[in-house]
Amino acid sequence: MQAEKLSVSLPSPLVQFIEDYKMAHHCRSRSQVIELALELLRLQELEDAYRQAAQEVEPTWDAAIADGLSDETW
Repeated sequence: MQAEKLSVSLPSPLVQFIEDYKMAHHCRSRSQVIELALELLRLQELEDAYRQAAQEVEPTWDAAIADGLSDETW
């Protein structure tokens, strides 16, 4: 994957956290730490979307797909 250079401004405590995390977890760079953090945010958004979609399932759907058939229909 090709990387793009991006410039961000962060408060000093966050920069220090990134540096501490990099050292503690043997990351190659600050960029890798930020990449890991963004991947976690992306996964969190995906989980939220799945959770919301599961709540939107029509309650009668289970009855409709069952159609009165048992596992032993063959």
